[in-house]
Amino acid sequence: MTTTRASGILLHPTSLPSHWGIGDLGASAFQFVDFLVQAGQQLWQVMPLGPTGYGDSPYQCFSSFAGNTLLISPDLLLADGLLAAEDIADRPNFPDAHVDYGWIIPYKNELLRRSFMRFNSSATTELRKEFAAFQSSQSRELDEYALFAALKAAHGGAAWNTWELALAKHDPAAIEAARTGQVADEYAFQTYSQWLFFRQWVALKQYANAQGVQIVGDIPIFVAYDSADVWANPDLFFLDAAGNPTFVAGVPPDYFSATGQLWGNPLFRWDVLAEQGYAWWIERVRTALTLYDIIRIDHFRGFAGYWEIPAGEETAIKGRWAPGPGGKLFSALEQALGKLPIIAEDLGVITPDVEEIRDGFGLPGMKVLQFGFGGTGEDPYLPHNHIQNCVVYTGTHDNDTTLGWWKACSDQERVFTQLYLGRDGNDISWDLIRVALASVANTAIVPMQDVFALGTEARMNLPGRLGGNWSWRYTTDDLHPELAERLHLLTKLYGRVLQKPKDVEAADADAVTG
Repeated sequence: MTTTRASGILLHPTSLPSHWGIGDLGASAFQFVDFLVQAGQQLWQVMPLGPTGYGDSPYQCFSSFAGNTLLISPDLLLADGLLAAEDIADRPNFPDAHVDYGWIIPYKNELLRRSFMRFNSSATTELRKEFAAFQSSQSRELDEYALFAALKAAHGGAAWNTWELALAKHDPAAIEAARTGQVADEYAFQTYSQWLFFRQWVALKQYANAQGVQIVGDIPIFVAYDSADVWANPDLFFLDAAGNPTFVAGVPPDYFSATGQLWGNPLFRWDVLAEQGYAWWIERVRTALTLYDIIRIDHFRGFAGYWEIPAGEETAIKGRWAPGPGGKLFSALEQALGKLPIIAEDLGVITPDVEEIRDGFGLPGMKVLQFGFGGTGEDPYLPHNHIQNCVVYTGTHDNDTTLGWWKACSDQERVFTQLYLGRDGNDISWDLIRVALASVANTAIVPMQDVFALGTEARMNLPGRLGGNWSWRYTTDDLHPELAERLHLLTKLYGRVLQKPKDVEAADADAVTG
């Protein structure tokens, strides 16, 4: 992590504007990078970029190593000759302000299949060589995902534990027979789709980095049960002989929920991972470092201890605390990968053993301003209690927008906030942006919804809600230059403004001197 002052915006690529029904890695993504530069920002934080499953959550992906092909830009495919005008003649009039996944998923998948057919029939020699190079260099984990996705498609989307026993058990002979026979064409298509995703994402990341913008990305500590991760590595998880979880993840009852939260993710067998030198986690982080410059690890406290719930329970009440890997995992990661640029998501009730891991490896934790105005000056989330080695947020993807939070505040919380900020709250989104940027924290991150000063209608996720999440988008007309100017002014005022790369500074100097 940076030890200098920096700031950035939290925005998932699905929220970008496009005429394809969902944000993608095309022109709007590059324009957003330009906006960040104009606004003096050094960071773009995204959520996980993996292929989403049930509920469309980027935190419940079919793979920790693959990319979300819904983010592939059809416009870029058209420019590369991997789609033609006739391939998009039936494009629907998708809504601009939200993602309708039930509509988008089948359309985008069909579009990618048309692209694959066009690639097979008329791709240039250069593109064919590029794809062949990707195939030969892709990791084992990405290859496993392509096969998993192909088998899942062949089984009508059913979970892997319902497949034929040999396939569900990942029998090598059955797997190879399927790869070269039953699902050979689909396997090739899934590999092609991953090539498109990584090709477009790498180009966008290189553009951002060249402008001095770093990408912050997420790793959820747990993985989805119906994923290539669990299917290909059953020995790493608490599963029974039939492949079903014996214990699942969640959090215990607390002030906010009398029954706790039952997440349902299978739990890692940390003893087995330790015996293998944490190889799977090392590859997971290594892959993440090719996608992102900085990693935020979700539910960091689970490395110290996690809430273990017997499978089949309807709530999280009957769980127990079980020990995580502690600092041993991070020692292994650093030995393999060097000093790691990691943000520890340490929200909630944090015990000394969690702090020991975080601080022992010099990892910044998180401070969320919305959590700080409960009524006492000792609250650690209030700006005057921040430390330098932390990341301050106005809110996160799981919070309401700042305006939505403000409207739902209790009278006591609202009065405390007004007194603390010395403001009446009529511009509450920018009031919190200002104090976040003013904080002593090395890094400040603001959700894009707060830059737009939007209300609850723009909330990205409401934990526990079964539908309607992950769908917010802004439109091209929303991204006014005045917003960049206002944000740049505050960013510069509080010493966080983007420092241009040396070659860009030289080019600017040449332009001035002629």
